[in-house]
Parts: sequence; structure tokens; C-alpha cells
Amino acid sequence: MPGKKQAKKTRAKTKRPPARKAAAKAKPADRRGNKPFEKLRLRSIAPSLTVDDLEKSLAFYEGVLGFHVKERWIHEGRLAGVELVAGVVSVYLGQDDWKKGKDRVKGEGFRIYCTTVQDVDALAAQIKSRGGQLLEEPKTQSWGTRDFAVADPDGFKITFSSDMT
Repeated sequence: MPGKKQAKKTRAKTKRPPARKAAAKAKPADRRGNKPFEKLRLRSIAPSLTVDDLEKSLAFYEGVLGFHVKERWIHEGRLAGVELVAGVVSVYLGQDDWKKGKDRVKGEGFRIYCTTVQDVDALAAQIKSRGGQLLEEPKTQSWGTRDFAVADPDGFKITFSSDMT
């Protein structure tokens, strides 16, 4: 059987690189002249929301939704921002400095989608028991998830959904 082992070694030495590596090297620039690049790969995303009343928002995210404070930022003796955590997810809240006007609308055209392994119906019930109001009661979507929605004190909409995995 020594001949077979020798043959395997020979094949390994003459093996070509995988097709995708060769194709990646051969990609031409796009029509704007940009060279190919590696596509973005993320592990998480953390929204940062500017709020009208940081203490009120903090009470909602912590006391109603169930986040906990990881870090607080004090500026000139006042609470200026917080990092809130729920599981592996962070949300940042910052006190509006009003430089863009006190009448600036927040939360329009923006929604945060959250997935959880928790029972969505039980989570919705807990939020309601702590004074939260649901925008949408728990329901099963046509694609199979079960979800409900709330709005924070500034009108930022948050949908909580069952994890499909």
C-alpha cells in the first residue's frame, strides 16, 4: 500500500486553491472604480437614543421593560447618559441638550426589533403589570414569530418577538 500514500501526497501538492479564493482575487473594480472589499459582519448593534427626560426614560427602560444600568455618565453634576443592558444587548440613552430645538419630534420613522427566548405573552403581561402600555397586544405573525410592541416615553417604538431559532 505504499503506492497509495505516495499518490495522495502528490495530489495534495498539486491541489488548486479553492475556487472562491481565486474568484475573489479576480474580481474587477465596480463601475465606479471601487475595488472589492470584505462585506460587513456584525455581532450586535446598540441604538443610542436622545431623550427629552432621561430620568423618566430610565425609569421606563429599567422599571417597566426590565433593562439594568451598566454605566452612568455624569456631566457637570447631572446625569447625561446611561448604558442599559438586557442579556447581551445594550441600549444607550442620552439627555437631549436641546441644541436642535425643544420641539424636535423623536421616535418617528424608527422602530427597534428585539428577539428573546422568553415567553412573549408572559413578558407582555409583566410589562403591563409594571405600568407599561402595549401598542400592539401579543400576536402570531404569518412568518411564525409571536410579538408585541410598546413605545417608550419619547415615542420610540420597540417590538419584542419570539426567537425563531
